[in-house]
Amino acid sequence: MQATTAPAEKTVEPRLKRNRKSISYAKWGYYFIAPFFVVYAVFSLYPLLSTFYYSFFEYYRSGLKFIGPNFVGFENFKTLFANGDLVMYAKNTLIMWILGFIPQIVFSLLLAAWFTDVRLHIRGSGFFKTVIYMPNIIMASAFAMLFFTLFSDKGPINDIFISLGWMDAARPYQWLATTAGNRGLVAFMNFLMWYGNTTIMLMAAIMGVDPGLYEAAEIDGASSTKQFFSITLPLIRPILLYVVVTSMIGGIQMFDVPQILTNGKGLPDRTSMSLVMYLNNHLFSKNYGMAGAVSVVLFIIAAVLSFLVFRFNTRKEER
Repeated sequence: MQATTAPAEKTVEPRLKRNRKSISYAKWGYYFIAPFFVVYAVFSLYPLLSTFYYSFFEYYRSGLKFIGPNFVGFENFKTLFANGDLVMYAKNTLIMWILGFIPQIVFSLLLAAWFTDVRLHIRGSGFFKTVIYMPNIIMASAFAMLFFTLFSDKGPINDIFISLGWMDAARPYQWLATTAGNRGLVAFMNFLMWYGNTTIMLMAAIMGVDPGLYEAAEIDGASSTKQFFSITLPLIRPILLYVVVTSMIGGIQMFDVPQILTNGKGLPDRTSMSLVMYLNNHLFSKNYGMAGAVSVVLFIIAAVLSFLVFRFNTRKEER
């Protein structure tokens, strides 16, 4: 019996080994990541390509009748730049973004350096971090309506200034009717909504720096300011670059705050109208070709600015 069963056992074992070797699990990785690419292709890539496509066509509605799509080449782009509106709205967007981003990055850097400094031993840091981040989770529409009420002609802010004697009761400051006031409010709201998120990211970057570098610098007699500019800033440059690029793209896409604050008019005299508000007006008029052209210009502006920021950062690293 032993002589007959031994060959059978020998033939079964090689077959099992061959079957195990033939099983490949590499394909399962593609199965798991396939849903992302499918969703991206349907909801992001296809709309992006169709936007580029329709930017070269005349396509709008006249009453109940649709005109087009008729190929017009670069006529939509020529119309955008012919009247100068696009340049003016780009200037408005850039001003409002810069007014909000500069205090945002400065304030966030100071808070991040403060909360990550182990020598300060700040009590209740978790509570303060939560409070700092809370404005980021509030809807922009709610923020805009709140500021619209606070800074109206007869709102609480003007009442406080009048009670302090800083303003004449007969001539309250019209925050929403002046260029400086309107742009300042938009920038201030963007600052309040996003400085908490920026602070958290910068804190994570600073906490990733080797503490031994600070200890060595302290032994050599370097002050806290010297350590910040010589150690912290150079080592968190990749995160700073990420913050600048994402904030810049968000600033170019600025829409909800000025839209609600000015009721979509960009008052006064369209000085607070952003590029996306201008795009929305074309979508409202069903001028799909012009809306596509504006979207393409926005895409090019964001791509060029991001490339310039990236090149500026890489040149500094090469030096």
